[in-house]
Order: sequence, then C-alpha cells, then structure tokens
Amino acid sequence: MRFPRRSALLWIIVAVSLSAGLFVLKINRDMVDFGVNYAAGDRLIHGETIYRTSDEHYQFKYAPFCAMIYAPLALLPPTAARVIWYVLVLAATAGLLMSTYRLLGSKNPCGARTATILAALVLAKFFLREVQLGQINAIITALLFGMVIHLVRDEEKRSKGRSVLAGFLWGLATALKPYALIFLPYFLLKRRWNILWPALLVLGVSLIAPSAYYGFNGNLLVHEEWISSLSRSTPALLDSQDNVSLLAMFTKWTRDPGLAQMLFGIILLVLILTVYMFVRRGRILPAPAMPEAALLLLLIPLISPLGWDYTFISSVLAVALVFRHLPAFPKIVQAGLIINFAVIGLSLYDLMGRKAYAAFMSASALTLNFLLLVVVLVVLRWTRKI
Repeated sequence: MRFPRRSALLWIIVAVSLSAGLFVLKINRDMVDFGVNYAAGDRLIHGETIYRTSDEHYQFKYAPFCAMIYAPLALLPPTAARVIWYVLVLAATAGLLMSTYRLLGSKNPCGARTATILAALVLAKFFLREVQLGQINAIITALLFGMVIHLVRDEEKRSKGRSVLAGFLWGLATALKPYALIFLPYFLLKRRWNILWPALLVLGVSLIAPSAYYGFNGNLLVHEEWISSLSRSTPALLDSQDNVSLLAMFTKWTRDPGLAQMLFGIILLVLILTVYMFVRRGRILPAPAMPEAALLLLLIPLISPLGWDYTFISSVLAVALVFRHLPAFPKIVQAGLIINFAVIGLSLYDLMGRKAYAAFMSASALTLNFLLLVVVLVVLRWTRKI
C-alpha cells in the first residue's frame, strides 16, 4: 500500500495516539490472560511449578517453553511488562494484515487491499479481544504467516534458505502452541523434508530448554505436570459458550461427551479427506501453497479442543481470499456470504445483549459460520480459482 509521506505520517500518529489512549483507558486494566502468563514466567525464573490447580480457571495451559517467553518480562514491573506485550501484539496484528495483503498478490493491488480491509473489519472483534486479553495467538499466527510467505517464495524460486526459515518459524510457532501441528500432515503429504528437519530441531531445543531452570529431571516433571493439567482442565471447558471448536460444538449440542467425541472424530476424518483432496486438486496450479495454508489456518480454531472465539484471527487470510473471489459466485451466493460475514462481525455482546449473545454462542453459531467458509474455499479450489 503506497501513500504520500505526509499522509502516511498522519496515519501513524493517529494510530499511535489511539493505541496509547486505548491502553491507558481500557487495556491496562484488563490483559487477564497476560497476567496468567506473566505469573508463569515469574514462577519459571524461581524454579517453581507452573501448573497449579489452585489457579482454577486461570491456569497456565501452554508448554513450559512458552513460559520462557514471559520470563524476561517477569523481571519488569507489571505495568511495564504489559506495555511491551501490548506493543508486540499490536505489531503482530499489523503484520498479519500486511502479510495478508502481500499474500493475495500484486496483480490486482486494489482488489487485494479491499479484501484485506474487509477481512479486518469482519474479524475486528476477535483482534480487539486478543489485544484486550493480552493473548499470544497474534504473535504465533504472525510466525505462521512468515512461514507461509517463505513457502510461497520457495514455490516461485526454489531456495534452501527459504525452506529452512519456513521450518524454523513453524517449529517455533509449534513450540509455543501445539495447534500449529496442523501443518505436520500437510508437509508430510507434500514431502517437504527440508522444512521438517529445522522444525524438529527447534522443537527438540524447546523441550530441553526449560532444563536451564529446573534441571533435567525437573524438566521431565514439569512436562508431565503440563500434560496432566491439560487432561484435567480441558473437559470442563468444552461446554463453555466461548469455545468455538467442533468438539465443543458437539458437546454443547449433545450434552453427551462420548457421543460428542464420536461425532468429532467423524467430522475430523471428513476434514482430513477434504484437505487431502484440496491439496491433490491444486497439484497442477502454479502457486497452490497460499490457499492451502489459508485453509489450514482457518481450521485451527475448529480442530483445537480449546479453540476460543478470538483464535479466529488465524482465519484472516481465508476471509480475505473469499472476499477477493466473491465476484466469482452467483449473486444469491454472494448475498449469502455477505450475510454470513455480517453475522460474524456483528455478533457483539454489546449489540445483541446478554441473553441473545449467550444463546448465539452456546448454539455454536460462529463455528457454523466458519465451517461455511471451509466449504467456500473448497469450491474455489475445485473450480481452480485458487
């Protein structure tokens, strides 16, 4: 996007001013999830256990390596740490939107810009929620977007360096949150061994690194505590209204954990077959990686058992891709997709009210909204438009 220098400077000043004002007036008092992670970093520094049942709902649920990201921040006063994290999350969010515009291609800059802006508007509430909670998803998704950019550039011109960088970024994202493992079957299917080995190297380091704080035996123990903590806390969160995963959807619909797991297993197999056919269909296309990555990023909140609504920020590339190709559909389908996007973007607590919003989320309507986008991407691939 090119703007005159004065205009660009003005936009930067406005953005910085609004961001600073938002932090002072609102965000600084929130960032609840960052507070949990900040405490985990502090416990790590002192060699204390990270995972405590006494934390109840506010238990640290990430891998021990993820706590190491917060350890340097835990050495700072809480307010200073929140400011730094706030800036990092905003920078990652801006990076996601810039990367989306870049990945949509330069053949039609105006169309790519419009699609990116519309996607940002549709997903604005998720980005704002991510910032308000002080979450890490924007940073992890930015790492995955960096991986995708290197994949696309590697398609254009084979480069060992880009493959290694893609693997490094994917490995780091996976070490921070395991949901990035969704790309593992994809890379195996594509036989991208040059991406897998640097990723495995990063993952290996991430598993060993906490030994610097706990020692080797203590590191094994803290990883056992992490797995135990996840197994204990996850079932109780599957019927939360803000959980948008497919497993949560079936749990809320059936109220039967066993039946919900069976239905989830069935649809998971369907999605695996869908991704396989999606990739196979794109073999003869000149640049298949970007749409394939968009589909996998869209599926992350749906497949992850603890897929919270704000995790849908990972769908920004898929949403922009659908907007980019909206004119390719019949008018009635376009109208339906616009309504679908309106439901996603306008399903706000303040707009709907407590009861309506609770009913909307408890019915897993958002999950169905994004499942429709999966279908749309498959149609676009099947007609070889992406």
